[in-house]
Parts: sequence; C-alpha cells; structure tokens
Amino acid sequence: MAIRYWLAVAHRDHVRRAVQLGVAQLNYGRREGLEGMRESDGVAFYSARDVPDGNPVRSFTAVGRVADDDVYRVDGGDSGWRPWRRRVDFRLDVADAPIRPLLHVLELTRHSYDWGLQLRPGFLELSRHDFEVVEQAMRVQPGERYPRSPLR
Repeated sequence: MAIRYWLAVAHRDHVRRAVQLGVAQLNYGRREGLEGMRESDGVAFYSARDVPDGNPVRSFTAVGRVADDDVYRVDGGDSGWRPWRRRVDFRLDVADAPIRPLLHVLELTRHSYDWGLQLRPGFLELSRHDFEVVEQAMRVQPGERYPRSPLR
C-alpha cells in the first residue's frame, strides 16, 4: 500500500502528552481515523490553542510516522473512558512551526480564505507535499534553537 499522510488537530498540551507516550489519539479517543492509518504513514499535529488557558498557538506541534498497524484501547481510569490509540514514532528534533508563513505554500491552504474550517473535523488527509513542507518547517538544525523556514 502507498504511504499516506495525515493531519490531526489537538490542543498543544494534549499533543505534548501524546508525544511523551508515543501515541496518536484522535477526536477525544474515537477509533475512527486511527483505523485508516497504516504503518509508515506520516502524521502531523496542528494546535490552534493551548489548554487550559486557551492561549493561541496556531502552529504545527508534532510530526512522526505510524509505528505499526495496531489500533488499541486503553483504560482511562475511574471515569470509565477508554480511548483508542495507535503507536507513533515522533520526531524529537523538531519545534513548533507557525502556520501563518506556510499558508501560501501548503496545498491545503493555498487557495482557501477559510482554511481553518477545513480543520474542524479534527483529522484529514494531507498531500505528500504538505507533509514534507510541515516536516521541514519543524526541523531544528544542529546548533539551532528554532526551525529554519522551508522557504529559505
């Protein structure tokens, strides 16, 4: 099967926790979306806000590759909540990359004034081009503190 690329939308603190755990969890733990991913697929995360303060982030906050083909459920504790997850090998040599400088480069946003509406479902497929642009924008070079612009 061909490699596919995905964009997941989540609050930045949730993304950071997912990176620590090495997992993807979508749309409050729903199974849909995770089932469409396959081993080696690329996945990028976009965060519009932080929680609990709600401060704007508007950046890509994580990028990685799906580690295997297993979708599994975990015990969420006393609440009875049991979210679905899958393993992701996240790149650790990355930093948040603001979306604004990439709006005219990404196929997803290039011709759309209301690009934010496309993100509302919380999970969508990206083109290979867009995934590579995001991955490059997030990459931190040795000796640098922040990523280089892919437009340089």
